[in-house]
Amino acid sequence: MAKAYDVMAATCPSRVVLHRIGARWTVFVITALSDGPMRFSALKAHIEGITPKVLTETLRALHYDGLVDRLDLGGQPPHVEYQLTDLGRSLLVPLAAVRAWAEDHVPDVEDAHRRFDDGDLAPTRADGAPR
Repeated sequence: MAKAYDVMAATCPSRVVLHRIGARWTVFVITALSDGPMRFSALKAHIEGITPKVLTETLRALHYDGLVDRLDLGGQPPHVEYQLTDLGRSLLVPLAAVRAWAEDHVPDVEDAHRRFDDGDLAPTRADGAPR
């Protein structure tokens, strides 16, 4: 029987996994590698706004967690590529759903921001009535 995990429990190791998946740049790196192996420079160019330091840290963490393989193909200068493992590829479907939701709901979230900034989002009670 498989061990049961509960992400809501403070000491559950599934929290570490969820934290990695929810880390700021993980979604971008996993998505970028979805079409196949990429070199560091190609990843950096593809993921706008990521710094070399953060990309290095993210790739190391994903490699440590078994989501990404680092392929050293030798040569001078060194030729290194990164690719998703089977475990990493298993994240593509749920991450695609999150990405689609985010892209589909940008107008809704922007509208909520505007209403909040304009003071139109009054706090509500637990029963849904305005306070």
